[in-house]
Amino acid sequence: MQLPYRKAGKYTHLKPDQHLTEAKYNELKNKLDRLKFNRPGAANEVKRLAEFGDFSENAEYQIAKGRLRGINQRILEIEDHLRRAVIIKPNKNSKTVQLGSNVTVLIAGTPPHLFHKCGGKEKTYLILGSAETNPGRGVISRRSPIGSALIGKKIGDQIKIKLADRVVEYKIIKIE
Repeated sequence: MQLPYRKAGKYTHLKPDQHLTEAKYNELKNKLDRLKFNRPGAANEVKRLAEFGDFSENAEYQIAKGRLRGINQRILEIEDHLRRAVIIKPNKNSKTVQLGSNVTVLIAGTPPHLFHKCGGKEKTYLILGSAETNPGRGVISRRSPIGSALIGKKIGDQIKIKLADRVVEYKIIKIE
């Protein structure tokens, strides 16, 4: 039995972002420990299925072998990621936006005293590495258009960001 071959996509070989929070680092470490714990069982399963003989007709063996290869590959990837990881340690007294900063912005053009009456929006973003993004919760990548534009700016700075169909202007009102 021949296993299907899938051509790699254009983002397949990109290295993951090395900037991680301590929580994400610990999560990856736990995942690595679980994979290493499960690997001997997968290897024993491959060994057990190999005893049935003819490998070309043994689909269970092929599947178990593929599963073991996947576990080994994932272990190597996580070990490499952890080896290269840089832990984000936010500086709470910073006057500029940095990796790990919580930044509150006001969509420019809305005066602060008319903010709620005009329907203006205030948004808070946490800027992290791209391995931990969740735009729905306000966690954005330092490489995203908004994140890269905010890095290095100060309170009161206004920035223009070109999004897909429009240009949005933000004013930084708070950095934590």
